[in-house]
Amino acid sequence: MKASHTFFYWLPRILCILAILFISMFALDSFSSEESFTEQLGDFIKHLIPSFVLLYLLIFSWKKELIGGIIFMILGLGLSPFIFKMNYNMNESFWMSLGIIMVITIPFFIVGVLFLVSYYKNRNITNKE
Repeated sequence: MKASHTFFYWLPRILCILAILFISMFALDSFSSEESFTEQLGDFIKHLIPSFVLLYLLIFSWKKELIGGIIFMILGLGLSPFIFKMNYNMNESFWMSLGIIMVITIPFFIVGVLFLVSYYKNRNITNKE
């Protein structure tokens, strides 16, 4: 396996894990309320549902890079308008909402592109052998 293929094999996986961990940090705000610990724990698990879905998608994409890459790209671009609109309604700042999009959804689009690059690099290597 060439060094460039190894790089493009691991890069989308590592970036996706980091992005999922970043998204998961937002679930920690469920522990700041004045509810009982069991209610806070339930809220915490409920807030982690998007992270569990993304983790499942990462596991799926680990072997099915082409389909996973396309799904990550659709997810990254498809959720951007909704998250932008929700944040714009809260803070009424175009640039802040755009920054939030760049931090939350665009990394998953990039992960999708990198999964596709990894798929095509792997396909070219197997065709040459």
